[in-house]
Formats: sequence, C-alpha cells, structure tokens
Amino acid sequence: MKSLGILLVQLTLVGGHALAADKPNIILILADDLGYGDVRCYNDQSKVPTPNMDRLASEGMRFTDAHSPATVCTPSRYSLMTGQMAFRVPNGGTVFQGVGGPSLIAPGRLTLPAMLKKQGYSTVAVGKWHVGLTFHDKAGESIHSGKLGDVERIDYSRRIEGGPLDHGFDRFFGTACCPGTDWLYAFIDGDHIPVPPTGRIDKSKLPKHPYANDCRAGFIAPDFPIEEVDLLFLKKSREFMEQHRRTSPNKPFFLYHASHAVHLPSFAAPEFKDKTQVGPHGDFIHELDHIVGELMATLEKLGIADNTLVLLSSDNGPETTSVVHMRTDHDHDGARPWRGVKRDDWEGGHRIPFIVRWPGKVKPGTTSTQLTSLSDLMATVAAIIGTKLPRDAGEDSFNMLSALLDEAQAPIRPYLLEQAFAGKRTLSIRRGRWKYLDHTGSGGNNYANGELKPYALPDTAPDAAGQLYDLEQDPGETTNLYFKRSEIVTDLKSLLEKAKTEGRSAHPSP
Repeated sequence: MKSLGILLVQLTLVGGHALAADKPNIILILADDLGYGDVRCYNDQSKVPTPNMDRLASEGMRFTDAHSPATVCTPSRYSLMTGQMAFRVPNGGTVFQGVGGPSLIAPGRLTLPAMLKKQGYSTVAVGKWHVGLTFHDKAGESIHSGKLGDVERIDYSRRIEGGPLDHGFDRFFGTACCPGTDWLYAFIDGDHIPVPPTGRIDKSKLPKHPYANDCRAGFIAPDFPIEEVDLLFLKKSREFMEQHRRTSPNKPFFLYHASHAVHLPSFAAPEFKDKTQVGPHGDFIHELDHIVGELMATLEKLGIADNTLVLLSSDNGPETTSVVHMRTDHDHDGARPWRGVKRDDWEGGHRIPFIVRWPGKVKPGTTSTQLTSLSDLMATVAAIIGTKLPRDAGEDSFNMLSALLDEAQAPIRPYLLEQAFAGKRTLSIRRGRWKYLDHTGSGGNNYANGELKPYALPDTAPDAAGQLYDLEQDPGETTNLYFKRSEIVTDLKSLLEKAKTEGRSAHPSP
C-alpha cells in the first residue's frame, strides 16, 4: 500500500474558481442510515452524545440542506461514486443483498476514485460496497441473485468482478452488501474472499432486542466478528493511513470509509454496550462517533490533519424500526425535525448530516444553507484537485467548492432531483422553497398498517396525482398544495421531465 502524504495545500484563483495547486488528502466517512436527528449538533434534543461528530462540525462547516441522492443505500452509493442519479441506469432502484449484481456502475464509467487516481491519488475503500458485484460458480457462470441458495454456489477461488478494484480503487477491504444483515457474512480483500463461509450463522448467540431483528440467517465465515465489524474496519483504515504515511509521504490519498454503523441490526461492540443509557441503537451511534474520533486522532498522530479534507455524511435517513423504538423507548428522534424515514420521499428519508472539515480552507464553526446532494462530491472534488469532468460524467453533480470556501452569494443548485424506494416511479424535484413529489404516498414505506401507522398524517389532497409542499412555510410537509398551486406543479413537473429526457441536471464544464 502507498503511504499518506504531508502536503501543503495551496489554492490558486483561476477564473473566479479555487483550484488546488497541491492536492489535499481526502477522507470520506459514509455512515449507514444515520439520521439528521441522530447527531447532537443537528438536533439539540438528541439523547445520544456525539462529541466527535460535533467537534468535527465545530472545526468545519455543517450543511443543513444536504441530501442523499436516494432514500435507500444502493442507488445513493451509486450516485455518490458517479455523480449520476441512479434512476438513469438499468436497475437503478435496486437494493442488492447476498451476491446481488452486477455492478450498477458500467465499465468505463468515470467514478470519484478513478478521477482521483488519474490525478495521482492512492485510493482505498474500507467497509460496505453495496453497488453490486459479480460472483461465479464452479462452472464459471455469473451469479447475480440475492437468494440464500446462490451463496452456496459461489466458487471462492474465482475473482469477484465489478467491485471497487474495477472502479478506481487500488485497495479494498469490506463486504459485498450490509455487513450485519446479509446472506453472505464474509470479508472481501481486494477481489477475493480469502476466508469463505463454513456454515450458517447461529443467531441464538446474538443479542436479542428490538434493533436486532434484521440479521438474516445467512452463511458466515469463521473470521467474521459480526458484533465488531466496525472496529475491524477502523483498524484497516488506520493501518492504511499509518503505512501510507511511512512509505509515500509525497503522494495524496483518498480513503473511503463506509461503516456498518448505524444500519440495523444494532450490534455495538462489547465495549460500547450500555454506555449511552439510550438502548442498543444509542450505543451503536456512540460507537460510530468513537470511530470518527479515532480516524481524526490518527490524522493528528500522523501530523497530516491540517492537510486532509474530511467529509462525513450518511447514505439516507434513519431506519423505520430504529426511529419507532427510539421515539417510544428513549424520546430520541433520529429524523427530527422532518417527516418520514428511510425509503420515504419526505425530508426525513433523505435530508442528512453533511459535515466538512478542511483546515485553512473551510472556516471553523460555519453553517451552510446551500442545497446540496452527495452526487455533488464528484464535481466538487474535481474543482478541488483542479481537473474538469468530461461531458459523459457527473451528469447530476454540481460544484460546491464556493460554498465550502464561504464565497457563494447565491444558490449553486438550480434544483435537486431525488429518488425514493421505487426508483424511477418515485421521483421528486426541489427548487427553492417548493418540493414536488411526482407520486402519491411516501414513495417507500407503508403507513396504512404496521409500526408506522401511528405516524400517518391526514391526506389534505386525496385526489391529487402528486404532492407539492412549501418547505419554507411547511417544513413538516403536512399540507399538499397540489391543487391550490397547480401552476407550480405544472412548472416543476415539466422541469423534472426535462431533466429525465436530457439525461442530466448539471451542465457540463465548458
């Protein structure tokens, strides 16, 4: 592995835009299902202490209008990696499980790590991939199913295709899908699973609580510590940084740390259990916060914290079960103050924490109200490292660098596209204060029955084919103005159709 570089980050203004003369190291920490209200600096009523994430915000910029590109993990991660909305590609609404695939990322598609690699970066991914892979059986046939029986067909001697190494990363250690709830509990190192599963997981030995029920009865490898997966991911990320610092001090790096936390099941490591007084899920959030602190401490120890851009966010809103039980049992609301949760097209499903720390560039303790999406990382990082995106890349990615530097005087994004659980059939568009959902209902969860029924709101326009909300006057999305402001519905629906037809929402660089 290559080492971390001690780099002096200098910015040169060219045509009104800040371009990097020397490139910063970049760490992207992507939490799983971390809600806007789960972090204390976003929710002063949070019952879970998050001192390290709060400190990160105090040392950098906190975005209050940031969004995941989708309300579930796989399409969000696709858009983060490519700067393109996932609904534009085949199966772009898919959420993979088991040995699901193939990769949503087409061969030859420019990705965030591939772009950085071309600019001289070492690129490493640690943690959850979940953008699709291709496993093979003993006959060499591709396996693209999430079914339990197909895990049994895997020939572990064969190379896994379509993973991080095929899309711009030099190194990868992690899992195919969700580490704690899958049909395949095994670590991928590079493009192989060196220690294959030997049998089915014994769930009788796992914790029993309302946040533990998502653990599927899949096949598990003997080296897979299901309650300590995130600590192993932390160890791997720290080892990379330490080794990189020793061996290549003049080369920048990109580390993508994609945690299991805080996706259900909430299996906090033993040293974090009962530490928060807010139940198993609170303990899991606390463990995530500890990991953020340890990654930052490693940067400090290595003397490269001032030369590293750190980004922290989440792939979508908080899970239904965790929100329901945390509200009832601990008076903690991971979606506060928004309506909806993971899978929903309402704000709680996709408005997420987004914190950026970049010493000397991003002013400490600042807040940005700029509308932004994780899909914007592609264009923003391109600007930071002084390169241009080709016309066939980053179709939905906007350059937010001027927002990071606190130089933006006007909104950067003209509008925001969002996709809910059903992909292309559940899209929405946001422009300024107005948000139009081109569908009825939440776009994901069922509020007619089950644990979410108590949170169903009256339908103020039951005959409407879609939903229109004024987020400035009605941030809780309680009053559907579909009929009362039909001219805005027509305008936004037309803009949405144009963005779909043109295949992009961002204009390519000149």
